[in-house]
Amino acid sequence: MLMNHKRPLILVTNDDGYDAPGIKHLTDIAQEFGDVVLVGPMKGQSGMSHAVTLHEPIRLKKVSEEDGLRIFACSGTPADCVKIALHQLLNRKPDLIVSGINHGSNSSVSLFYSGTVAAVVEGCMNGIQSIAFSVDDHSMDADFSIAVKYVRTIIREALANGIPSNTCLNVNFPKAATEICKGIKVCRQTMGVWKEEFDHRIDPHGRDYYWLTGFFQNNELGEEDTDDWAVQHNYAAIVPIKVDVTDYDALQPLKNWNVDYE
Repeated sequence: MLMNHKRPLILVTNDDGYDAPGIKHLTDIAQEFGDVVLVGPMKGQSGMSHAVTLHEPIRLKKVSEEDGLRIFACSGTPADCVKIALHQLLNRKPDLIVSGINHGSNSSVSLFYSGTVAAVVEGCMNGIQSIAFSVDDHSMDADFSIAVKYVRTIIREALANGIPSNTCLNVNFPKAATEICKGIKVCRQTMGVWKEEFDHRIDPHGRDYYWLTGFFQNNELGEEDTDDWAVQHNYAAIVPIKVDVTDYDALQPLKNWNVDYE
């Protein structure tokens, strides 16, 4: 494959699988800006967060290759996809990592469970500017028209202006017609929690099993500076997130505990 070293190198990944519709849209857009290497999971890896494969081999299959584009399927998780791309496939550090476009929202605390977001956190940990994209529609035939419109803009601006050091972006799009979307809002993460429910069932052999269900409880209803509010009101939401999750405000109170600190 011919790679133009004067063009940006963009690594594309996701957690829905290397052949999911969302990643195809993302790859098409990324190719407008640079040479692209796509490394996606062989099968869906939703909800894997930052899991990595330790106890079995990671398989890597070349799917296709053409000028400016290589596509690989990886047996591992989204974090594995980024790791193996950086250490085995690429001959230079990518200028940008993009993940998605995920089928389903990753706003609020969903980002902690998301393989889509974990992939860009992995990139950020390696000093690479990285962006996760998701749309609030879980169906495989989701309408990506809003996402396509704004992904192009966000990638262009990231390459032109850069993303602050040690920060990556979590971008979520509403499920709405393009003409209804009101634009982009830079937001903070919504505070909320998933209220899990487990559907108890019996298999044909009489054994118990459980099916995870539940719903998201927004603890900040009406807070207009949050990502969940933005998506629910037909905005695209950008949340900058940091690799350093230290609560600096808590450092001094903890130092005041009556314990034997060194």
